[in-house]
Amino acid sequence: MKDFLSVKEFSRLSGIENTTLRYWDDIGLFSPAKRDPENNYRYYAPEQIIAVNFITVMSSLQVPLKMIGEMEGERSPENIVDLIEQQENLLDMEMRRLRESYSIIHTRRDLIKIGMRADVSQITVHGLIERSIILGPPNRFKEGEGFYEPFMLFCKQAKTQRVNLSYPIGGYHESMERFLAKPGEPDYFYSLDPTGSTKRAAGDYMVGYARGYYGEFGDLPERMAAYAEGNGLTCHGPVYTIFLHDEICMKDPFQYLSQLSVAVSK
Repeated sequence: MKDFLSVKEFSRLSGIENTTLRYWDDIGLFSPAKRDPENNYRYYAPEQIIAVNFITVMSSLQVPLKMIGEMEGERSPENIVDLIEQQENLLDMEMRRLRESYSIIHTRRDLIKIGMRADVSQITVHGLIERSIILGPPNRFKEGEGFYEPFMLFCKQAKTQRVNLSYPIGGYHESMERFLAKPGEPDYFYSLDPTGSTKRAAGDYMVGYARGYYGEFGDLPERMAAYAEGNGLTCHGPVYTIFLHDEICMKDPFQYLSQLSVAVSK
């Protein structure tokens, strides 16, 4: 093998891009063995492939270049273990963040697709799977207060309640009777965060859809009540409202699409 290699040759040997080698030299992280005094060309010694391996391995662990440079001359089993354990903790946090982001994407994608297939004119009964939710604190609607004020209070309290507002948010009425009395005033708001301890049980649900802004359902409550009576259905437990299409995918708030569901039996 030649005594010295050009940047291009060392790049081919090491698998590191030319531009990366030049950048590492510019910041003083990894410099060539010598430079030509006439043209300032960089030349690397073949044995530098061993030295550069430390940088490439640490970079693959997402250790910042500045930290790699600080550690390069102080390597020992003890401080490298400390460094690797720090990176392990950071990567654990990043993986948790990525898993949560994936879960949010998956949840929103599924709801948007359900909304794209929904027939707003129809009320149906079909099976729904169990779903975990995070239930917020009880709502306290003041006289003359609309949907917006308690919803904003829920959002303000989200951090202390460990609610991730990137998940879709829904309304929860404790019973069909309470829903029919005040459809725009849910007893609770909830998040579709799957880490929640509250469960929407699997089973048969009466399901309807409505277009309109938050808390606005048109004549859907009355139509659902008539459908239940006309089909001999008894409603059980809470009424769940979730917005399938909200500001994430709709510009016009009056075109938001909500899904309302309540467990039923014959």
